[in-house]
Amino acid sequence: MTRLSLVLLVAVMASALYLVHTQYESRRLFTQLDRANSEARRLETEHQRLQVEKRAQATPLRVEKIARAQLQMRTATPAITQYVADPAGAATTASGVQP
Repeated sequence: MTRLSLVLLVAVMASALYLVHTQYESRRLFTQLDRANSEARRLETEHQRLQVEKRAQATPLRVEKIARAQLQMRTATPAITQYVADPAGAATTASGVQP
């Protein structure tokens, strides 16, 4: 009878230790999951902020302002347009293909 009691005691102790280990592992995994969810929310927020910033940077008015200020570009008008003649003197059609 004592042998059976000893085996049962060892089985209960092993079961208790396994239960504690399983609970610890469960809590550790839950913490990792919570951290991953927080990081995903942070990254989604940053992605949305960057999308808004990208749209703000690409407005036509801003692009034109930068083109004028930094690149000294100006609007093309017929008065400043220079036409280049074909050096070979060959006539081309509207599609750019020689007849």
